[in-house]
Amino acid sequence: MAVDSWAISPRSTMPGLIPQPLPTHFNMDRDDYRRNKTLGKNLMCRLKCLFTSSSAPESRLSLEDTQQWSQSLERLLGSKYGLATFRTFLKSEFSDENIEFWLKCEDYKKITSSHKMSSKAKKIFEQFVEAESPKEINIDYQTREEIKRKVKSPTPQCFDEAQKIVYGLMERDSYPRFLRSEMYKTLLESFAANADNAQT
Repeated sequence: MAVDSWAISPRSTMPGLIPQPLPTHFNMDRDDYRRNKTLGKNLMCRLKCLFTSSSAPESRLSLEDTQQWSQSLERLLGSKYGLATFRTFLKSEFSDENIEFWLKCEDYKKITSSHKMSSKAKKIFEQFVEAESPKEINIDYQTREEIKRKVKSPTPQCFDEAQKIVYGLMERDSYPRFLRSEMYKTLLESFAANADNAQT
């Protein structure tokens, strides 16, 4: 039958429908590669403009600094430049809720006023912890309910358990992706090239 032959051999009956390779600009892997490469270059330019222009040598970003970010997530987040780079990477992936929550928790623990602590705890809960919240983090039901209870009479340790969970998620997932990303590789390559040029 004609229908069967078309189904079996579209090449011989309807050559116009033969699947053709997608144009280069439709290749998602290549597009992602180029986008991340561009992001890496743009980020490198911004960081270098911000940090190498400083008059204090110890505040400048270097190849050694960026290499040390691969030692641990703690080392990465402990560097203000590393933190800025990691946040930019996560935003490019539309997955920055975990680092934003972690940072909010770090700021929250520094609050000394009980009134301000209560207000801040409520805001963090509504933004990150509550089910269906705008930037809902991935934590278990029990932890979510425990925080809901603690927020009513908040303490500096109110979000500690959730913060540990989120840190673990970033350490196992986001951080390895960051180290493999074109953004980080481009940053390393740029500083390595500059270091080579400075020696010649």
